[in-house]
Formats: sequence, C-alpha cells, structure tokens
Amino acid sequence: MASRNQNRPPRSPFTKKDGNDEVPLDKRRRIGAGRMVGPPLASRGRGRQAFSEVNSRQDVTATSDVGSGEGSECGTVEFTKEEVEALLNEKLKGKKLDPLKVKLDNAIDYIKRLKLCLKWFQQVEQNHVLEKEKLQSSIEAVEKKCTDTELEMKNKVEELNVIILDLRKTISSLEDRVAKEESDKLDAIECHRKEKEARVASEKLQASLSAQLEKTRQEKLAAEQKAASFEDMYKRGQEYNVSLQQYNGKLQKDNETISESLKRVEMEKLTIVENLSNLRCHNKALQDQLASFKASQDEVIKQKESLSNELRCLRVELQQVRDDRDRQVTQMQALTAEIVKYKEFTGKSCAELDNLTIKSNALEETCSSQREHIRTLQHQLTAANEKLKMADLSASETRTEFEEQKRTVCELQERLADAEFQLIEGEKLRKKLHNTILELKGNIRVFCRVRPVLPEDGVGTEATVIAYPTSTETLGRGIDLVQSGQRYPFTFDKVFSHEASQQDVFVEISQLVQSALDGYKVCIFAYGQTGSGKTYTMMGRPETSVQKGLIPRSLEQIFQTSQSLQAQGWKYKMQASMLEIYNETIRDLLSTNRSSGLDMSRTENGAPGKQYTIKHDVNGNTHVSDLTIVDVCSINEISSLLQQAAHSRSVGRTQMNEQSSRSHFVFTLRISGVNESTEQQVQGVLNLIDLAGSERLSKSGSTGDRLKETQAINKSLSSLADVIFALAKKEDHVPFRNSKLTYLLQPCLGGDSKTLMFVNISPDPSSVGESLCSLRFAARVNSCEIGIPRRQTTVKPMDNRLSYG
Repeated sequence: MASRNQNRPPRSPFTKKDGNDEVPLDKRRRIGAGRMVGPPLASRGRGRQAFSEVNSRQDVTATSDVGSGEGSECGTVEFTKEEVEALLNEKLKGKKLDPLKVKLDNAIDYIKRLKLCLKWFQQVEQNHVLEKEKLQSSIEAVEKKCTDTELEMKNKVEELNVIILDLRKTISSLEDRVAKEESDKLDAIECHRKEKEARVASEKLQASLSAQLEKTRQEKLAAEQKAASFEDMYKRGQEYNVSLQQYNGKLQKDNETISESLKRVEMEKLTIVENLSNLRCHNKALQDQLASFKASQDEVIKQKESLSNELRCLRVELQQVRDDRDRQVTQMQALTAEIVKYKEFTGKSCAELDNLTIKSNALEETCSSQREHIRTLQHQLTAANEKLKMADLSASETRTEFEEQKRTVCELQERLADAEFQLIEGEKLRKKLHNTILELKGNIRVFCRVRPVLPEDGVGTEATVIAYPTSTETLGRGIDLVQSGQRYPFTFDKVFSHEASQQDVFVEISQLVQSALDGYKVCIFAYGQTGSGKTYTMMGRPETSVQKGLIPRSLEQIFQTSQSLQAQGWKYKMQASMLEIYNETIRDLLSTNRSSGLDMSRTENGAPGKQYTIKHDVNGNTHVSDLTIVDVCSINEISSLLQQAAHSRSVGRTQMNEQSSRSHFVFTLRISGVNESTEQQVQGVLNLIDLAGSERLSKSGSTGDRLKETQAINKSLSSLADVIFALAKKEDHVPFRNSKLTYLLQPCLGGDSKTLMFVNISPDPSSVGESLCSLRFAARVNSCEIGIPRRQTTVKPMDNRLSYG
C-alpha cells in the first residue's frame, strides 16, 4: 500500500505544512516577489492581480494530462518560493517493498505538480511582459505630460516676466507721481501759508475799514436816518442768515415738531369742524324753534290786537249801555217824580206806574247781564295779556339763547380761522425755510410724480411696483420701487402719488414761480420715459380748468400777481417765446412761416434763411438769435400762443404712447418790472421745459423717421446725464456743448438760477426698469450743487432781448 504522504493531493495554495503547523497565506513570500526585479513596488500588486486573472482564465487543454477534475482544482494554484524549492528538492519516497504501481503513481503525481508549476511560471512571465508594456506606455504618457507642463510653465514664466516689467514701469511712474504730488503738496502748503497771511492782512484791513465805517456812520447818523434804518435792516438780514445757518443743523427736529403740531392742529381742526357741524345743526334747530316762536308770537299779537279791538268795541258798547242806563235812570227818576207828582195830583196813574216798574226791572236785568258779559271779557283780556307776557318772555329767552349760540359759533369760527391761518403760516414757513436752505446749498430741487394707472396698464399694478413710506422722516418725500422682489428706496424734495391733482402739484411750485416776478431766473423742466405723464404735468388739458398744467397755471399766477402789485407802484412788461429742439435742430414754434404751411422739418435750422444760434453773455443770460419774441399783456394772449405752439410741435405715434413728444419743448417768459416810486428795476426769467421722453427701441418699435428721432432724443438725454454726473463730481470740465439742449440749459444747470426738475414715473410693471433708471438719475440731479440764485435788480434801462436764464 502506498504511504499516506505519497497519496495526498497537491498542496493547497492557502496553507503550508511545516512540521505539524499550518502557515497562513498572508505571511508567505510570493514567488513573484522573489523573482521580479525590474518593476517598481507599486506595480507588484498589479502583477499579482494579473497573475490571479491569468490563473482564473487557465486553458482546459493545458491540464488535460492531469484530468479535468484536478485541472479545475489547480486552476487557481499559486506557488511561493518555499513551495517551489520544496517541489524541486522533493524526492520520491517509498519503501523498497512497495510495488512499481505505487511508485508510478507517486511519479505521476510529482510530474503533475511540476507541470502546474511550469505553467504557472509561463503565466507569470506573460503577465510580466504585459505589465512591462503597460508601464512603458504610462511612462511615455507621463513624460509627454511633463513636457507639456514644462512648456506651459515656460509660457507662464514669460508672461509673468512681462507683467513684472509692466509693474516695475507702473511703480516707477507712481513713484514719479508721488514725488510730483509731494512737490505739489509743498507748493500748496506754501500757497496756503501765503493765503493765510493775505487773509490776516485783509482781516486787519477790514477791521480798520470797519472802524472807519463806524465813525462815518456816527457822523452821518443825524442826517441820514433812512440810510441808518436800511443799514439796520441789512444787519438784521445778516443776523437772520447767521441764525438760519445755525438753525440748519436743527431743521430736521423742528420739522418733526412742526409736523406734530400740524397733526395736532389737524385733530383740533377736525374736532372744531365736528363741533361746528353740531352747533350748526343746533343753530338750525334753534332757528326753526325761533321761527315757530315768532310765528306763535305773531299769532298771539294778532289775537291780542283782535282782543283789543273787541275790548274797545265792548268798552264802547259798555259806555253806550251805561249812557243808556244813566239816561234810563234819569228817565226813571223823572218818571218817579212825575208819579209822585201824579200820585200827589191824581190817583189815576197806578197802571202806568206798574208798567214803568216792569220796564225798570227789565232794564236792570239787561244791565246785570251786560255786567256779566263785561266781566267775562275782562277775564279773557287778562288771560290774553298773561299769555302775551309768557310769549314775550319765551321769545326773549330764545333770543338770548340764540345770541349765546351765535357768539359761540363766531368764537369757534374765529378759532378755526386762526388754526387754519397758523397751519397755512406754518406750511409757508416750512416751505420758505426749505427753499432758503436749498438756495444756500445751491442744489437743484427734484419733485417726483407718479401718474395714475391707465386701463391698458392692467388692474392693481401700481400697488405691486410702487410704495410710499409712512415714516415721519420720509412722509410725502419718499418713494420705494420694487423690482424682482427687491426694494429700492429714494427720497426727494416732494413726492406726488397717483392721487395728486394738478392743483396739488402747482401749490408746491407757486412760490418758485413767484420768484420770477421778484427778479430771479427760474427753470422748471419735466423728465421721464415716454408715456410717464410729462406733457400732462406741464401742459395738462387746457380745455378743462381742473386739468390745466403747470405752464398755464404759472402764467395765470404771474398775471394776477403783477396786477395786484400795481397798487404798490410796479409796472411789468412781459415777453414770451417758444421753441423746440428736434433732431438737434432749433425750431421756432411762433414763426409765421410755420403757419403758412412750409415743411419745417426739411429745412436746416427750422426756417428758411434763419440761423438759430445759442449765445451766452457775461451776465449769464442766454439768447437765441432770430427767435420770434412776442409782447404779451394777458393770459388770453398766452393761451392762444400755447395753442399755436401745441399745433406746431412735433409729435408721433409709437408702441409706447399714442401721441409721443418727439422734441424738447422750451417756453420762456421774460419779465421786466419797474417801480415808479422807488425807481427800482427787476428782470426775471421763467423757463418751463417739457423734455422728450426716453425710450427703448425694442419697446417703442420705432423705424424710419421715428428711429432717427428716438436716436436724437436719447443722445441729447445722455448728454444731459453726462452734464449732471460732471456737476455731481465737481469736475473742472462740464460737457455743456455736447448737445443743444444742455448748451441751452447751461445757466439753469450750472449758473445762478432756481432750478426744479419733475421726474415722472409710470406704474406699469413692464416699465419698472426705465422707472428705476429715471429715479437714479433724479437722485443724482438732486445731489448736484449749482450757483446760489441772484436777484437781478438794476437802475439802468434793461435790454429788450429775451434771455433763457
């Protein structure tokens, strides 16, 4: 029999028998690790994986000699170095007495194991070759990547060298600039020192001149009292300016106090109005009661008169009855005497005596009935007199109560009038202080107006796009625009909601319009996108008095005030002109050539043979050559001129507006005033401007002539924005000459004019982008500082040319 060791199957790759101990696989040294030299350590794991893959894909034909069962069992066999050495050094063991068959079986088993080992070596060699090829390709790829990286790094190094050279040049230029600025700084310090010395010298000179002036005033005090009063008034004005400047820091707090007082006055006004309505109702009831009392008194008087008449009649009748009774008594006495006489003389008269007695008794009964009737009439007369006295007493009490109620109503009306007067005066004071502060600052005032929602805008759009803050600080001055869920807050001098009427808007600018009569240059212009309500704000609808715009209302106020000032010795002369800027061309809207039917859009400068050029003189006045100037004396003449200009102005239809203004409209009224008593002359200018609306070509759908007009409008408005930005940044050069609009408005934007801009906003959600741009532009305009307004007064005859401020 074969021994147990000779008949055992091939040793498992997972265990090794060393004596009686089994060694785990992870503690063995692989044969591949002992024989492989070339590949790095990182590739050994991949080699082992490749070997296992090769062992798993072993061909069945390679193991046909050892049987299909054993081949499949040995397909995943791996050998370690110790196992191979043990296999090579193994000797066939057997007893001498064993048969040849057993030895043959042991030899076959040994050969099988040797074949398995050889096959495993072949697979390992193949795996090594494949692994080597893969590693070679990886090395080539890495080398190529390294070459590309080196080229890229070289390019970056060259770029960085160029940047370093540029930075070095920049640093050198900056160092030069720093040195130059340092020298400029030293020069500025030296100039400042010289200016300080000059200022000290001028202050000393001013002090000496002030002493001389004070001495001169003391010498002339007796002879020139009027001049002293004027000088005192001038000092008070200076003190007022100083106090006003000190008051500037506390203005916000005072405004809040005034707002609170205005609220309290409003509450008192409401209570007074309610009490007044109650008193009016009570007064009406008392008047009705008094009327009823008067009616009853009239009835009682009539009844008293009738009773008096009846009493007089009764007294007459009573007197007649008394006379009859006296007469009858006299007759009775006479008859009694006769009876006595007859009785004395005869006894035949007894029957006659009885008859006379019966008559006497009848007369006495008649007298007693008449006495009763008289007594009844006297009682009725007494009752009527009492009733009359009661009626007179109630009438006097009612009259007294009515007089008291009337006095109470008069007192309440006086208190209400005082409260309204205080409210108006407080509002006037607030506006005056606000205007004075803005004049001292020299800022352009900006009002914002939101037009109502139109039917084509949709329902409820205004509430979702525009909001008005209700805080005390921004009440009536703040507006919030909502775009894509984000809120953009803005604050201006005044904000008018969509509910504001034309009268509400005009009340806020009435004092500014009044300044033109006082000798100031005033400019009011409307800005906004197409369809935002600019022309409605400026012109309105003149056919209805409620919807008149700012231009006709301002002119009405100018003429009314000028007529009221005639009592103070003022006489005014007014001249008007109207023009438009169409495609960067000035066109005279009052020219007679326009009314004759000529095509003005095809002429170069608006009229054949006329060159409308803008000129500024040294006094800041603007003149347009060859422009039609009309002397006006009444509001009717102005209205007809406005209608003529409205018919002549260039308008067109776009997708954004049915009647879109395609030009900038400029109305100018020059006012010359002379006071005959003081020989004072003033010259004021009122400019009212309706700008064309900005629009986007994608929304307006302009083509052809409309496209050309839109491009010209947007270019001029862009030039206006450039001027505003340059003024806001206080740049040395302001590009007024970039367009005729900005060059025409140069004195209004950069001079000594009182300037107000209306920014008009559309509540349509599709226009929220344009509205946001308009509000941002208006905020920038509000921050611009221009010259302080000057009043133009003179004692010399004034020039008859028309200026635009």
